[in-house]
Amino acid sequence: MARIDAVLVVGELVVDYTLAQHGAMCKLRLGGVGHAARGLWAAELEYSVAAFCPQYLVDEAKGYLAEFGCKEFIWLGDVVGAPNVILIGDVTEVSHQGYEELMRDTKVVKFHDPLPRLDAYQKVVVFPGRFDINTLASAFAEDARFSFDIAYDLEDLSSIEAFKGRVEAVIISTSSSLFKRLGKIDIDTLIDSIKTLSSDVFLLKENRGGSRLFDMRNGCVEEIPATLGRTVNSVGVGDVYTGVMAGLSHKGWSEAAWRGCQAATAYSQSTFPDDIKRDVQRGFRLSLEVLQALGGTVLPWHHRQNYSIYLAGPDFSYVEKQELDCAADSLTYHNFKVRRPILKNGELKRPASESDLRRTYQMDCHLLKECDVVFAVPLDRDPGTLVELGMAIEMGKPVITYDPRCENENTMVVAGSSIYSADLDTCLNGTFNVIAKLRAESQ
Repeated sequence: MARIDAVLVVGELVVDYTLAQHGAMCKLRLGGVGHAARGLWAAELEYSVAAFCPQYLVDEAKGYLAEFGCKEFIWLGDVVGAPNVILIGDVTEVSHQGYEELMRDTKVVKFHDPLPRLDAYQKVVVFPGRFDINTLASAFAEDARFSFDIAYDLEDLSSIEAFKGRVEAVIISTSSSLFKRLGKIDIDTLIDSIKTLSSDVFLLKENRGGSRLFDMRNGCVEEIPATLGRTVNSVGVGDVYTGVMAGLSHKGWSEAAWRGCQAATAYSQSTFPDDIKRDVQRGFRLSLEVLQALGGTVLPWHHRQNYSIYLAGPDFSYVEKQELDCAADSLTYHNFKVRRPILKNGELKRPASESDLRRTYQMDCHLLKECDVVFAVPLDRDPGTLVELGMAIEMGKPVITYDPRCENENTMVVAGSSIYSADLDTCLNGTFNVIAKLRAESQ
């Protein structure tokens, strides 16, 4: 069979349904490997798709992907017992995105028998799902080379050992279950596991903190910065990164990863394909040297715990403080070390004695001095929070002020804060930038 130069993208096709949020309408998109396909199209790279999906999606997917440059669509198998629809609660990923796959407990993936031939493809990128990867191994040519993006459906790497010696890249994000099990505390355990596959490189996508490219052949590590802006939709961004990186591997893994990051950034800032392609192509006009010189935000997952964040706000049990709790959840989700003074030092009784007030004041001041950054949520113009904010400014500590109710738009708060916004996404970006700067200054 004649060789096909296109990248073959293998995985599941799903329907992404974003639930309506305040100020944003619901959104329906072809998801799963559909995201990688859009990214490859935007990067003007040739690709084909081999997918598992319910029969009702086949004709729709074929027609849609053909419009986006797909050379060949191969239906590998049916999905029964579930519609392959995923509900998405938070598209900006300020914290856990709240994915819910409909009827996932009754979902079954059935391979076609015999399997379609896949041996014309030499460059393959696989997004594991609810299917047995080893069943696919025999369908490929012996000299096929593979990249694996491991997200949510693999708990260990033993299921891809059949591909050992043919693996070019392993790509994992910090939100994947495999990372949480093997790499959350210590990256070395995860790297040792990946070494068993004889992979050329390992890419760890670290969300807003950038990514790290580990060259498994020589032990070198390259930090690739994130370019932080307004996140319109983060769903599928990592898939685009992987698809474009695999598609450009002939340029060398370093440039491929930088270009994949560029494409992923553009994908996060729009859901309109033509706009994404325009921005990707515009970015690709930059030479690699210029792109690298532009810099960005670098804050590896495992370095974030080195910096303490003082959470200033009315964190009392009797206060309506859902915005503060959301902020705390967001910072914790991204592995920041959050210090909540009321949880640390206790909540005062009402009314409190003068001695208790002084004791708590001293403990809170001590904790404030210990922390590197202050994240303030001054709900209801809480006087204690505003005093803490002022003290932090006087101490020269960076202050991120999240003012969701727009109650504190005064000169001292706005001008004194490193970041001031009513938008949590903006404040989260500010936190990454501020701590990344502290890390850079300490090196």
